[in-house]
Amino acid sequence: MVLLRYVMWGGLAFATLSLAGFGLWLSSLPLPTAPQATPVPKAEEDAMLAALRPPKGDRPLIVVVGINDATETNDYLMPTGILRRADVANVMMLSTGPGPVQLYPVLRVEPDASIAAFDASHPEGADYVIVPAMSRDDDPAVLAWLRTQSQKGAKIIGVCAGAKVVAAAGLLDGRRATTHWYYVGEMLKRNPTIKYVADRRMVSDDGVTTTTGITASMPMMLTLIEAIAGRDKADAVARDLGLDHWDARHASAAFKFTRPFAMTALLNTLTFWNWERFGIWLKPGVDEVSLALIADAWSRTYRSSAETFAATAEAVETRNGVRVLPDRVATGRPEERRLLAITDRHPVGTLDEALHSIGLRYGMPTAYMVAMQLEYPDLGQTAIGPR
Repeated sequence: MVLLRYVMWGGLAFATLSLAGFGLWLSSLPLPTAPQATPVPKAEEDAMLAALRPPKGDRPLIVVVGINDATETNDYLMPTGILRRADVANVMMLSTGPGPVQLYPVLRVEPDASIAAFDASHPEGADYVIVPAMSRDDDPAVLAWLRTQSQKGAKIIGVCAGAKVVAAAGLLDGRRATTHWYYVGEMLKRNPTIKYVADRRMVSDDGVTTTTGITASMPMMLTLIEAIAGRDKADAVARDLGLDHWDARHASAAFKFTRPFAMTALLNTLTFWNWERFGIWLKPGVDEVSLALIADAWSRTYRSSAETFAATAEAVETRNGVRVLPDRVATGRPEERRLLAITDRHPVGTLDEALHSIGLRYGMPTAYMVAMQLEYPDLGQTAIGPR
């Protein structure tokens, strides 16, 4: 009994100290701030466009490369969907090996080719290589292939944490760059010669361009479209996406690991017994950008995830030719209350609507946390809470 009493008191003391330590750590985290993004000088915008001009021809070849087992959903699909709707370049989705690409946190797609097949059919290389975030920054096949493409003259664009992959390939050494807010410190620790640039959603230096977090793919691809085909074409695509303004401005200080973010993630994780799984019924012709945004957002709440349904196991082709493989085959539509509807609204409206719905279901702090993960600058302070 005496021994048991000591064990009990010891466990209680350990738990108390652990909670105290956690409380101190939590209190050390900053509170959200709402700094304003300042305009980008025109000379800097012109320099960015000049850096992104097509290196070889009027209709360039653009590839988006990913590893088969875990490539970020929006980073892989959003550039593809935006560039293909612009129809100013030939756009291919590549994988490191044969078979489908499993995206994270959700969706599975069939690539157009493996990097080996691409090299065989395009020995001259691509004009642009877009590098998404991947679960591994050190995949040897990706790193070697990126170096080869760069040597052949391709312009490299690392979107979101894809910048870490580009850095691991040695292509950011001594260059100015940015990345998703959560990974800035990690990238600079691994590659100390990189010159981090704050308050810019995209940074270009000597043939290599990098962006901030996930939703930065929108202004990045629009800037690339402008560099290839002019401002009018970029504006038309922006309207189709639902953007009335876009450029490189960014309030970097608004995005950080804050106390509300940490508390929301913890509390949502602790309610694991109340986890929800939502379905997305795949329809031919669905907008792949809207699909990626809504599936990604609902899979980042720490309370829910999304999965796709279709009548057969065959891939469903989206508006711009992305072949999405359903997670489950359903003989009939799943119950309506568990479906996430993808309406005819433009992608930006779809994301805003998803964040609003997440806020209504799980509370505004969860919507704020999801927007932070997506590094979405229009956090909508009046709609979903503080930045």
